[in-house]
Amino acid sequence: MVRTVVAGIDGSPESRAAAEWAAREAKLRGLPLKIVHVWEPVSDPVAQAPLLGAETQQHWTERVPREAAEGLRLRHPGLEVSVEQLTGRPAEALTKAAEDAELLALGSRGLSGIGGFMVGSVGLSVVAHAERPVILVRAGEQAADEHEADPVGIPSAATPYRPVVLGLDPTGPDDSVIEFAFDAAARRSAVLRVINGWSLPPYYVYGLSADVGLYDEIARQQAAALAEALRPWRRKYPDVQVVEESRSGSAADFLVDVSSGASLVVVGRRIRRNPFGTHIGPVTHAVLHHATAPVAVVAHD
Repeated sequence: MVRTVVAGIDGSPESRAAAEWAAREAKLRGLPLKIVHVWEPVSDPVAQAPLLGAETQQHWTERVPREAAEGLRLRHPGLEVSVEQLTGRPAEALTKAAEDAELLALGSRGLSGIGGFMVGSVGLSVVAHAERPVILVRAGEQAADEHEADPVGIPSAATPYRPVVLGLDPTGPDDSVIEFAFDAAARRSAVLRVINGWSLPPYYVYGLSADVGLYDEIARQQAAALAEALRPWRRKYPDVQVVEESRSGSAADFLVDVSSGASLVVVGRRIRRNPFGTHIGPVTHAVLHHATAPVAVVAHD
């Protein structure tokens, strides 16, 4: 079965940005795009209200996804675009829709005056439970934002892509997360920046005052572990330029800082079968809320 790139749309600016991102990604991957709209039924008294009557329901269940698909076909000639309308709870329906997808793109509302995202309950729930990659795209994201500015500083979608950024803990690297990042960089002919943020174990703090070389030794060990984790992937993707950055400090802070110059930020999420809770690690959670580039969350065992 041919996988598709799926985008959830509800008519909001952030979902339209996600659909545009998904269309560009589908063309990069040579895959069809599916636009999914979920209608959550309301109670009869609410449905009979003047502003939520039959005409409004028809608009949201039929016109929004249809018009979105028509616009995408016009702006992306040659892209196969289909529409699927689902009924139920949005988080559950979108998680189900992601099962057979190559990836799922959702919108994230930008925060006024603060760089980054406001990830709603639906987005967080989908990220926490979907086992396929989920990409969060902020409102206002445009193709030019993923590319370097032209020689005179004007945004352009015709210039090279900005780097793909991967957050990686070399003590427990997962192949699916690393491969997603390398593949994304290869498709974009982009540099791959791999960020490893590490903290000193508590019992080292006292030793640092007695051995000034201890910090440097730990830093060398972390850098060596990162290089070792990436070595087989460098061989598999010889054309991808890789920049390794191992730093002492908060991995989340580093990833958020570099996201402003990235085309895509890739982080992992460990799959937990418990149906309750969000199951999103602290680094991934922070990056989702504060990064300024699209964020890909890749689930792994």
